[in-house]
Formats: sequence, structure tokens, C-alpha cells
Amino acid sequence: MPNHIVLVHPAIPQNTGNIMRSCVAGKATLHLIKPLGFSLDDKHMKRSGLDYVQYLKMYVYENWEEFVQKNPGEYYFLTRYSKKAYSDFDLSDASKENYFILGHEHDGIPHEILKAHLDRCMRIPMSEEVRSLNLSNCAMMILYEALRQQDFPGLSKVEVQKGEDFLYE
Repeated sequence: MPNHIVLVHPAIPQNTGNIMRSCVAGKATLHLIKPLGFSLDDKHMKRSGLDYVQYLKMYVYENWEEFVQKNPGEYYFLTRYSKKAYSDFDLSDASKENYFILGHEHDGIPHEILKAHLDRCMRIPMSEEVRSLNLSNCAMMILYEALRQQDFPGLSKVEVQKGEDFLYE
């Protein structure tokens, strides 16, 4: 799987549950870096992830250093402080391991991590009236931008549950 979502110190279980479902839908791997603001057994997170979590590929790390040591690849950091839009990045090479890193819902990615990777920081353009978007929406947006650029490798472009001709019957 060339695309990965990395959550650094996630705090809200419903966001993580929604991101779990998005990772399954987009065939991405989820990485969680402690501390977590919830238990992985949290009922809200399970409800958000529904029964899709059985298909989820997920890893949990004690800290940022452990994550970096175990995961070589292309790191991209989603932050409101970047001067580059996520659409400015070429994510089209499906042979690369792309790690899209998102931070804690209240504090974002730790400043020292961002400072070390300024050339890989990206933001989602938005009006100045809004400080930020929901974490699970941001994760889905960047994952599907990468998948779009990669022409949705391994994903179905037609309905499979009710059949691709469901609307035409």
C-alpha cells in the first residue's frame, strides 16, 4: 500500500474511527503515534469505523522516533501554517510510500517536527474566517488527492455492492 495516514497524538475517537473507514476505502495504512486521547476499544471510535475495521491495516507507536525508525518513505505534513497547498505536490508515483502526517486536533503536529520538514509541509486552502477543518475530513481529502493523482490504484470505479448497473436498471 503506497499511501499511509499518520496521526500524531490523536485526541478524538470519532475522528480516528472515521479515518479508519477512509483508510479501508482508500486501501491506505493507518499509523497512530502515542499518546492517544482515547482507548482503541472506545465505543465511539468503533461506531465511527463500523465493521470496516476488520479490513484495516493499522500500527501503533510509542513515539515519533519509533515511527520514523520503522517507516522509510516520503513524509508530508498537513498543517495550517504551510505556505504550499496540498495540490502543489506531485503524489502521482504509486511506487513510493507516501506518509501523510496529521497532528492532534487542538495542537496539530509538534512544532519541532514541522520545522525539520518545512519543504514537505502542506495546507488545505480555506477562507480566513476558518482556522481549520475537521481532522477526519483533512485526512480523507489528502488521501483521495494522492489516489486521484495515482489514478485510484486497486480501487473500484464502479458500484460493487448493488452492481455497476444499479442506476440503469
